[in-house]
Amino acid sequence: MEGDGYCGSFFQRCKPYIAMISLQFGFAGMTIITKVSLNRGMSHYVLVVYRHAFATAAIAPFALVLERKVRPKITFLMFMQIFVLGLLGPVIDQNLYYAGLKFTSPTYSCAISNMLPAMTFVMAAIFRMEKIDMRKVRCQAKVIGTIVTVVGAMLMTLYKGQVINFLGSKYMHHPRNYEPENTSDSGEKDWVKGSILLIMATLSWASFFILQAVTLRKYPAQLSLTALVCALGTLQSIAVTFVMEHKPSVWNIGWDMNLLAAAYAGIISSGITYYVQGIVMQKKGPVFVTAFSPLMMIIVAIMGAFILAEKTYLGGVVGAILIVIGLYSVLWGKHKENKEIEAETTVEIVKCCSENGRMETVMEEAETNNDIEMQKGEDSNELRVAISVPKV
Repeated sequence: MEGDGYCGSFFQRCKPYIAMISLQFGFAGMTIITKVSLNRGMSHYVLVVYRHAFATAAIAPFALVLERKVRPKITFLMFMQIFVLGLLGPVIDQNLYYAGLKFTSPTYSCAISNMLPAMTFVMAAIFRMEKIDMRKVRCQAKVIGTIVTVVGAMLMTLYKGQVINFLGSKYMHHPRNYEPENTSDSGEKDWVKGSILLIMATLSWASFFILQAVTLRKYPAQLSLTALVCALGTLQSIAVTFVMEHKPSVWNIGWDMNLLAAAYAGIISSGITYYVQGIVMQKKGPVFVTAFSPLMMIIVAIMGAFILAEKTYLGGVVGAILIVIGLYSVLWGKHKENKEIEAETTVEIVKCCSENGRMETVMEEAETNNDIEMQKGEDSNELRVAISVPKV
């Protein structure tokens, strides 16, 4: 029985880590599939619309049924926060990320996106959601880990080195109609443009995490919040698409890779991801959630080598190792921080209980003394009465 209890508590502690690692595999698959779809000519504006329409259709029924009793009322301020969440995530982040992905490669886009933990950490510190005390080792670990993660991502981006071929990657079948990235001068210019778009998308993504953490404090119904963000994001994306795309033919979608990309990205990378991130964020905070994003680049680099015939360079491998080290450092710092918070909470509970115990003891002693005094008073009265009785 004790072993079952230990295993159960261990699994409960591991659930946030398992959830975030699983999400990175989902993100990696989305990046590969959408890259193929964009290379086949699909508009990224239309992809964002279909993506969040699928997400809304998948999440809304569960939100209506499961959270009908716990869903809080939406005030005007709450609606504006959800509206801005739909603007930051589905509209700005997704459109800029897909545009940057179209101009670059999946591995490169993930490398740029690895600035997300650093941006989120800085913004969380500015809004006092993350406490920084450089005298403590755990804070030093988080700061150094964030810096090492960014250095690893930049190393993957700026330094190539020798080409490393994964076993069997040359002999894999690649999707039909897939076009490798352009290596001409115009392609180099597109990479610069793509890098700027990806940095702006990452900043928007970090802002989304911060605002989501704030919103969840007053609107704790995660499924309902996810459904509302996806629904508003769909409407906003439709408006943006009508402005940017003037051909009705761009809305055409068949039973092909475009449909798969929209459905997969919507259900997995938007609906389920927003919900799981919200649950983990309520327990661990936004910095913990974004600390796992560098793993996506490693997964995409391996998948891209086998599926998209991307070349893997020595700089990418060294950068990936630095990213893992930085990720471990950040997670270690967060783990120590959670331990300190739990210890402080336990001490406060013990103090409160001990103080309450002393109060009860004092009250019991006072009541006992009162009883003794009353008994003494009654005895003295009895004696007085006995003495006052005359002799017969």
